[in-house]
Amino acid sequence: MRFHVRLCMPGDEQALALVGQAAFLESFAGVLRGTDILAHCASQHTPAIYRAWLELASARVWIVEMEPAAAPVGYLVLAPAHLPVANPRSDDLEIKRIYLLHRFQGSGLGRRLMTEAVQHARRAGCRRLLLGVYGHNDQAIAFYEHVGFRHVGERRFRVGDSTYDDVILGLDLCEREET
Repeated sequence: MRFHVRLCMPGDEQALALVGQAAFLESFAGVLRGTDILAHCASQHTPAIYRAWLELASARVWIVEMEPAAAPVGYLVLAPAHLPVANPRSDDLEIKRIYLLHRFQGSGLGRRLMTEAVQHARRAGCRRLLLGVYGHNDQAIAFYEHVGFRHVGERRFRVGDSTYDDVILGLDLCEREET
């Protein structure tokens, strides 16, 4: 299988919304309440939300496309950080979303997306990347820790009508030179 990672542009919002909904459903079916998953996808994975990130000068979105025919299978959204950490920095960036369809996880594509984000953050003068992840998503947490992220806080995260515990992880870009 061949894949292409590229920077998104306006017009990609429909593909991002579709992959976001599919990946969220795949990841959390049987873990979170079904009604919460559906409500979250309907409100948080809309083309309008992705269009807003694509139009935000301080944000970057990369998409993974499978060749041939450029079928979208994953993406990463990087934007200014808005997470409740004890020591927020003005130059913090947040990985808002990193999603891959399940069958492509473990293929190295998550690492490729993370490399794009880290390289961009360094070029932008960012010293730390942050992200929030469901506290019981052991597979995702293990991946983030493997590439150098460490626990820096917690938050409560609303999905549909329920609130769940997230952990906040940070990657100090001054200490680590590669992902």
